Amino acid sequence: MELMAHLADGFATSLTSLNLLIVVIGVTVGLFIGAMPGLGSVNGVAIILPITFIVPPSSAIILLAAIYYGAMYGGAISSILLGIPGASTAVATTFDGRPMAQKGQAGLALIAAACASFVGGTISVVLFTLFAAPLADVALAFGPAEEFALVLLAFTTFVGLGGDDVLKTLMMICLGLALSTVGLDLISGQPRLIFFDQPGFYSGISFLVLAIGVYGIGEILYTIETQKSAPSVTPAKLTFGELWYGVKELNKHWKTMSFGSILGFFVGMLPAAGATPAALMSYGIAKLMSKTPERFGKGTIEGVIAPETSNNAASTGSLLPMLTLGIPGSPTTALLLGGMVMWGLVPGPMLFIEQPDFVWGLISSLYTANVAAVLVNLALIPLFVWALRMPFTVLCSLVFILCIVGGFAPSQKMHDVWLILGFGVGGYLLRKADYPMAPLVLALVLGPLMEKSFRQTLISEQGNVLAFIERPLSGTFIAISVIFFLLPMLKHVNRWLGRKPSPAE
Repeated sequence: MELMAHLADGFATSLTSLNLLIVVIGVTVGLFIGAMPGLGSVNGVAIILPITFIVPPSSAIILLAAIYYGAMYGGAISSILLGIPGASTAVATTFDGRPMAQKGQAGLALIAAACASFVGGTISVVLFTLFAAPLADVALAFGPAEEFALVLLAFTTFVGLGGDDVLKTLMMICLGLALSTVGLDLISGQPRLIFFDQPGFYSGISFLVLAIGVYGIGEILYTIETQKSAPSVTPAKLTFGELWYGVKELNKHWKTMSFGSILGFFVGMLPAAGATPAALMSYGIAKLMSKTPERFGKGTIEGVIAPETSNNAASTGSLLPMLTLGIPGSPTTALLLGGMVMWGLVPGPMLFIEQPDFVWGLISSLYTANVAAVLVNLALIPLFVWALRMPFTVLCSLVFILCIVGGFAPSQKMHDVWLILGFGVGGYLLRKADYPMAPLVLALVLGPLMEKSFRQTLISEQGNVLAFIERPLSGTFIAISVIFFLLPMLKHVNRWLGRKPSPAE
């Protein structure tokens, strides 16, 4: 009953005229951002984040969450119509969505993607509502040692479960941690890493500046280089007959949607996992469990349903550790975490006690955002087809202007603009060298928390380093962190042991 009371209070917040308007605007913007190749939820949230300062913090996070939600829906549009994923989360949707479009079933594929996303989003929001408060209660037992161990676990999860090169991931984490120390020392107040004696560095490096640089400018430069020619758009017509047929087809695959939603939600909760591996895992398992696996990759509706339920469920799941523990489950939620800190909100278990209106307003807004996203998505499919024909040069110019204005507006310092350009070039070069950007942003956001909790623990324990493993919770987290850190090494050992010697040997 207490849960229902909290949820009712949340709906009283999210159903205000301002927040309803913000949800509709957010999912519409997110749909277009997700549909545009080269953008995606991370870049969209990074670009839009500075604009949120004109509304209250609760409305700001609802706007960003709605954009995140809409972008997850929108990624399927370019995957189906262009054969180019709007974001990495929609890669698996391309496998069968594009062949369906080439067979003249583009409208059916888009309907299946939208409705499956709605189902995945709905199931995951219900799970979110059920798990949020209990997880926050558990987190109330956390002290500085547990906070440090949890952040360490987030970093080692990137190393152990991420699909990127381990050494490169470690280097990006270290670079992010180094950048997080720029500014004034947390304890002594002494200046640290003030490059070239520039006064702008005294206030540190804002995660917003880094995010806009690497995800905005950097992605533009990389996409300009890799986009050889403008892809052709497959025409799509949406009829009520196709809509009804699509809904009937979805009912036949309720097991696939249910499994994909639950899988996506729990995979999304894992730091460094997120929606992309969840979608790929769901697609693979759906193919494995299907009675007609040979149809996958040739244009089966089941191959669109599986990844779309899972990636939307994962986007909701990644919000749960961010709110309850202060640990983002994806690069996009890392940006949301940084935004909350900028607005004076401290993510974690105390947020449920100190800011219940904000927390439950956000949770309830996920329900309205999910409904709004599917309705706007289906209604604007013809508009998306038209927008995807926009010249690529025009799109890049618009994004570049938004990046510069968005980076200058919060601080109104040219120092930040130059940093954005510098990070943009650096992000472009790192992307060309296949360095992952997510660990860099995550380390910059969590670096101050990690340093603070580490030093607080040592001060309170009079320098006893063993305090981190003597406490049950922190010791458990550190043990899991060690396992994740050693996991890639164990994989290489197993591969080496399982290698058959060649005749020459």
